[in-house]
Amino acid sequence: MIAQILSIFACGVFFGAAVYITLVEQPARISCGTHLAVTQWRPSYKRATLMQAPLAVIGSLSAFIAWRFDGRTAWLVGGLLLLLVVPFTLVVITPVWPWRVSFR
Repeated sequence: MIAQILSIFACGVFFGAAVYITLVEQPARISCGTHLAVTQWRPSYKRATLMQAPLAVIGSLSAFIAWRFDGRTAWLVGGLLLLLVVPFTLVVITPVWPWRVSFR
């Protein structure tokens, strides 16, 4: 039961942060112009990583524990989907980080 609550909590906080970044922070950042957006993106992305990566791992591990004790496949699928966020970020998002953009 505790593993289920922890998994749902971590996933919910992760989702809420992702929605906030997508609907509020990123549009505001872009509206300030490219140079300012890139300048602000660097520290923001690092801080978000420090919050969201542990949430994804904790949510996944607790979902796997819930699956182990509960036996419902939904916990396994949910844990795997949440864990896939980590390699997706490393393979898709990291190569296009704005710090690779140079302004002259």
